[in-house]
Amino acid sequence: MAKYDANLVVIGAGSGGLVSSLIAAAVKSKVILIERHKMGGDCLNTGCVPSKAILRSAKVASLMGRAEEFGIEAVEVKPVFSKVMKRVHKIIETIEPHDSIERFTSLGVECVTGEAEIIDQHTVRVGDRDIRTKSIIIAAGARPFVPPIEGVQDIDYLTSDNVWELTELPKRLVVLGGGPIGCELSQAFAKLGSQVTVVEMMGQLMGREDADVAELITDKFKKDGITVLTDHKAVKFTNDGGNVLHCETDNGAVEIPFDKVLIAVGRKANSDGMALEKLGIKLRRNGTIETDEYLRTDVPNIFAVGDIAGPYQFTHTASHQAWFATVNALFGFAKKFKVDYRVIPWATFTAPEVARVGLSEREAQEKGIEVQVTRYGIDDLDRAIADGEAHGFIKVLTPKNGKDTILGVTIVGSHAGELIAEYVLAMKHNLGLNKILGTIHLYPSMAEANKFVAGNWKRENQPHGLLKWVEKFHTWRRS
Repeated sequence: MAKYDANLVVIGAGSGGLVSSLIAAAVKSKVILIERHKMGGDCLNTGCVPSKAILRSAKVASLMGRAEEFGIEAVEVKPVFSKVMKRVHKIIETIEPHDSIERFTSLGVECVTGEAEIIDQHTVRVGDRDIRTKSIIIAAGARPFVPPIEGVQDIDYLTSDNVWELTELPKRLVVLGGGPIGCELSQAFAKLGSQVTVVEMMGQLMGREDADVAELITDKFKKDGITVLTDHKAVKFTNDGGNVLHCETDNGAVEIPFDKVLIAVGRKANSDGMALEKLGIKLRRNGTIETDEYLRTDVPNIFAVGDIAGPYQFTHTASHQAWFATVNALFGFAKKFKVDYRVIPWATFTAPEVARVGLSEREAQEKGIEVQVTRYGIDDLDRAIADGEAHGFIKVLTPKNGKDTILGVTIVGSHAGELIAEYVLAMKHNLGLNKILGTIHLYPSMAEANKFVAGNWKRENQPHGLLKWVEKFHTWRRS
């Protein structure tokens, strides 16, 4: 085209789209950001922010119930669900200005509200406006996946999108799915007073984690009064005189009555309805957009980031991808950058939290990688004992050959999502356990656990031959 209206059009104002737009504006390009619904996307409006807000209220209720443990006279804990939800929405409103049209406009981004349609590789239509652009980034996100279970259309089901519209606490809540979203919300609602039943088709909760992680979380759930049903396949919903979920198990059929059901079995990319195939853009079997190592689709000036692209559906991964896609879209004619997925952390914010970066034990076995596993029990940590959070562990995977290279870390415990950051930095910059062991950590702090597990690794990899010689040397010096 002889002339373009923009250097870059970004479709979707979630994490990936917002960061892409900010980077493009910062380097003085003309960028147009299109959002059909709410600025901030799922993370602000229905995902990370509201879920962490309700988890905080649930944690306060739980701590109040433990008052005597801390030398405080017991009090009757009375969560008021309507007030909890009011707080959730207040927090969303407080954070909203960070992602607002006003802020992004002030930073040089043109924000357009409406449904985006990609007409061709250089034209995006919004309403009756055709925008001609040099490059396009698709950051349209994902939505909760609702499986085609018989009778689901007759049930007033909840998802992570609409659960925030509740104003009354469900007395009996069934959570279908034992992944991160299901686990977080199960525990939150249980601590706020619901009778919660988690139904998971697989043999454990948190299917991506090792069995020892799932076992610890399952035990904690049961102590919180949550019924955990693994190896239960949901086959049918009925509502004849009351809502019932029908499941199949190895021991026969099981019926679970409920007042509300929350479906949390995964997310589906928002790629359908975009007619991407007509442009020559391929989709994977799960609906995500195929991209190359530069985040380009099969149409080389159209890129994709975030949940609609995969392979990781995390807010922080979308932001990470946004830098690569934006720089490649604007400056790829001179130099291209391959997206770097070497070190991707994630966390499930249950109590205790579960955080991981790199390989798990099971993944190492599946890939045929021989590893040394070093553990440290957080129940031994002074700060955890003082805080009443003496539970969980850190598990570090290193090569079997005795090198201190960190291949993967799993942390289960209080503030695991914060503790993992030290390992993310170490793995990103090729720092081993010896460097962590040689770094001063505050006392008393949870972060000391990172040093202690490094110390355990050092003891397990002592140079025994050298130490025997040193022992003889010291004996000689005493003679």
